[in-house]
Amino acid sequence: MTLVDTPATLTGGPALAQERRLVTAIPGPRSQELMARKAAAVASGVGHTLPISVVAAGGGVIVDADGNSLIDLGSGIAVTGVGNSAPRVVEAVTAQLNSFTHTCFTVSPYEGYVAVAEKLNELTPGDHVKRTALFNSGAEAVENAVKIARHFTKKQAVVAFDHAYHGRTNLTMGLTAKNIPYKSGFGPFASEVYRAPLSYPFRDGGLSGAEAAAKAISVIEKQIGAENLAAIIIEPIQGEGGFIVPAQGFLAALVEWAAKNDVVFIADEVQTGFARTGAWFASEHEGIVPDLVVAAKGIAGGLPLSAVTGRADIMDSAMAGGLGGTYGGNPLACAAALATIETYEEDGLLERAREIGAVLIGRLNALRTADPRIGDVRGRGAMVAIELVDPATGAPDAALTNAVAKYAHANGVVVLTCGTYGNVIRFLPPLTISDELLIDGLSVVAEGLKNA
Repeated sequence: MTLVDTPATLTGGPALAQERRLVTAIPGPRSQELMARKAAAVASGVGHTLPISVVAAGGGVIVDADGNSLIDLGSGIAVTGVGNSAPRVVEAVTAQLNSFTHTCFTVSPYEGYVAVAEKLNELTPGDHVKRTALFNSGAEAVENAVKIARHFTKKQAVVAFDHAYHGRTNLTMGLTAKNIPYKSGFGPFASEVYRAPLSYPFRDGGLSGAEAAAKAISVIEKQIGAENLAAIIIEPIQGEGGFIVPAQGFLAALVEWAAKNDVVFIADEVQTGFARTGAWFASEHEGIVPDLVVAAKGIAGGLPLSAVTGRADIMDSAMAGGLGGTYGGNPLACAAALATIETYEEDGLLERAREIGAVLIGRLNALRTADPRIGDVRGRGAMVAIELVDPATGAPDAALTNAVAKYAHANGVVVLTCGTYGNVIRFLPPLTISDELLIDGLSVVAEGLKNA
């Protein structure tokens, strides 16, 4: 591997050497020191994927305190699409920091919040009149979307789907499907939350989108009833559930049914939004226009911000004071969001996501051809995954998945696992990563598969 000093304008951060470099074993001694302090000071329920102490990051690398440079194929779980310290974001946040850090928008408003709302109203699918409200986290935005839908429809029931992940708060844990580590022991959960079957092309017997939608709608009508249903909430591509891309037509059929039955259709685009899939929002790939769109993660270059954007009549139905929060739409986060959106636009990162997707799909499908343990390769843009299975039975192989991820981590590549069955490796590189780093990272994953 050769050392390349890549300019900050290309890496989305400091001029770090864009290379995989191992100086010590992972974790090195300085990282081990931090892990010891973490164990003594931080609640054990707050886990970590890699036991490292990060001191710098940018482009496609993360550098730890021991001088190791790791290839980042996780982006802080799809957050740092524009890089870990994108120049425009750093400049905008610094300028805002020098003006003021907080007033609380619901006490004394400021332009940044309004400008972010205007931009989201413009970028989200559909040309109808929209309104936006800003919050802090994806889970908080999901809760508010449900709250708004219930207030608008005067109904209470909410339907989520198999394999869904919507957050870790009480209501969003109820919406989330996976028990461990998200739900076990944390109940009771919010009432009037129901679950319907998802289109999962690799595992649902080859149902078409229309057939899978008909199955889901049948469950909804028989077990809940449209007259009781306030909202359907779904990720256009499942995130924690395994990067499941529904069969073509599944989402469109649900949107059509919801519109006919006065049910609010909520697209949870927390992980899929902001260029991640090669479009501003993954809903665009299916040609659907949600009533409400929930956004977070990639919205603000790493600062905490989330949003609910939707039809004006729905969003305006809540009484004055019914939406908000002390930190929602913090001025620093709003400055970061505006700079982040500008970076996506000006640096061609939607196209870059599609280019990354072509590399990922091409390389991973080549691996799949040679290795039957890769049961499926799926995703869009820079949001791609492999599902690992027992080739004889097709059963999920979580042990193999963990072994491959462990090998990648030890050899300087940040990868994340996911899936209801724990057998999916997901690839979420920053959109500022170079092809060379991306291919090197995939080569390490291939070595891990070979050696497992």
